Amino acid sequence: MELELTLKIWHTSLITSMIPKSQFKFNHQSILQFYTGKTELVDLHFSPLQTMLNGLPFMKKKGVKGGTISISAENLKVYDNNFVNTDSKFTGTTVYFTNLLIGLDTFEQELTNYIKKEFCWFLELNKKYSILINGIPLDYSDLVADRDFFELENSNSFFKIKYVQWTESLNKEHSKFYFQDSNGKEIYKNFTTLNKKGDYYYHSIYIESDFFSHFDFTKNEESNQISLFAKAKSSVEYKYLINKLNEYLKTKRKPYLRAYAERLVMDYELDGIIPTYNNSWEQIRSKELKDTIIGLYEVQPKIFSNLNLEQKKIFVQFIDLLLDSNERENIFKIIEGVTKLEPEEREDLSNILHKTSLNRVINTIKLIEDRYKTYYQLKELVFNEKLGAKEIPHLQDLIENHYWLFGEEYHLVTAAEPKFEEALKRYIYKTSGEIKDQKIDHIDKNREMDIFACRQHKKDAKIENIVLELKHPKIQLGEKEYSQVMKYLSVISSRQEFNAPNMSWKFYLIGNKFNTSQFIERQIKTNKNHGEESLVYNDDGRIKVYIKTWSEIFTEFELRHNFLDEKLKLEREKLYELSKDADEIVEKSKNNTAISKPEIVVPK
Repeated sequence: MELELTLKIWHTSLITSMIPKSQFKFNHQSILQFYTGKTELVDLHFSPLQTMLNGLPFMKKKGVKGGTISISAENLKVYDNNFVNTDSKFTGTTVYFTNLLIGLDTFEQELTNYIKKEFCWFLELNKKYSILINGIPLDYSDLVADRDFFELENSNSFFKIKYVQWTESLNKEHSKFYFQDSNGKEIYKNFTTLNKKGDYYYHSIYIESDFFSHFDFTKNEESNQISLFAKAKSSVEYKYLINKLNEYLKTKRKPYLRAYAERLVMDYELDGIIPTYNNSWEQIRSKELKDTIIGLYEVQPKIFSNLNLEQKKIFVQFIDLLLDSNERENIFKIIEGVTKLEPEEREDLSNILHKTSLNRVINTIKLIEDRYKTYYQLKELVFNEKLGAKEIPHLQDLIENHYWLFGEEYHLVTAAEPKFEEALKRYIYKTSGEIKDQKIDHIDKNREMDIFACRQHKKDAKIENIVLELKHPKIQLGEKEYSQVMKYLSVISSRQEFNAPNMSWKFYLIGNKFNTSQFIERQIKTNKNHGEESLVYNDDGRIKVYIKTWSEIFTEFELRHNFLDEKLKLEREKLYELSKDADEIVEKSKNNTAISKPEIVVPK
């Protein structure tokens, strides 16, 4: 089936205003090269292809000419032309593509996308020109990320500036300054200082002024030989203009780099390039690493270019190691081994490294302070009877948000209400990513664990699990409470999904005191040979049950945090806050940086 597509390039003014012939000819040539398979960008399969340029008049020394040029895909070097004199007042060219053997819609779309990237900068420069494809004006607005207009003045010279940021790289046109006279005629163009920085920041700056009507662009900025009537790059006005435009571009580029760097970090996380940190301490380190990567990209994006996955991982891990040591200044040496840093870039990088280091210290201190606040809040709930704290809405609610008290890196599976079948469903999703409903055949399957959390060690593939049974301070612990925990253990032991060789379990029964039956004391004494405090049951080291008092929990916290407390000299008395009731304490505990990860949610 024979298809035809028409492209028109035409000028809206009279012949006397037409663009230079060499430029006009170049533009047509680039189109023909694209659609006769002479470009590497697109591979089109069609034969024979007949291309015809039906030109409106163009200006020659001997007068105005018009006519046609016919080219076949079989031989691009051979063409027919027929030009005659004409009295038309308008110039332009129509390009016909006939005998297409691919779909017209596909061809038109590829043509449109190519023409957009080929001519968008030109159409911004020459507003009197337009391009029509099958009668429809070319719309390249989707390539424009930002556009701005402003004016500059120096020594009675006025400059009208238009800034355009492109969403992607143009075909063969790099980021440039375009210098125009007061009539909009292009006098000269040159690369901007932010060209080819490896940051995907594509832009064009159009400068219109009568200052360039008699400007000698052949002289460099250091040249002292300036024409009597022409200005040159060494002029005060030109240097002022370029300095201002460079500052403007850096200002425009900065938020773009920030946004792109943040997306880069997200991609690095998804690809597993940035290490995974689970506990609160390591999350501070993770934030410092991410902030440093963002800062490095803002200063010198080129160092992130052309890296494969393995190189990205090595680079990020190396930066992480330097940040975690006292050798972060060596980052300068690494980067300068890849690309030269300007003095301003070195200063920016130095500020970033010092800032991230300071932020890490501040965030760590804040985390420790908030942990102490939580510690004091829990002690109040347990020991201050005037607050009237209850087991579920107060003690359990606080522990749900701060189960780090029983170990780092855990993730809450269930709290309070979910029964064992829901707990198993969430557990399987957390450990394997599978989503499926579960059925448990056990007499105690409808019991509810107060707190059930797990943590995974990726290096040795181990999964550690904890189950907490929290009792109100007024309840004395004995055989009844012990049996309740053992029923949880029985349900868990009945399911193979909970009992893989790489899984271990710790059950904690926590209350204020033991009852007078001596049952708990006998269990602890029986298991004393294992060498662990508060241990009452041990199944081959893989399943253990502990019974602890709240006082023991608080003592363990003090011991774990004593070193940090001594080093940081925390004013702990200022961290203690009075509260009017138990509800207020629980609400305060939900609003600090020490809070643990939220409960696992299985997608529906």
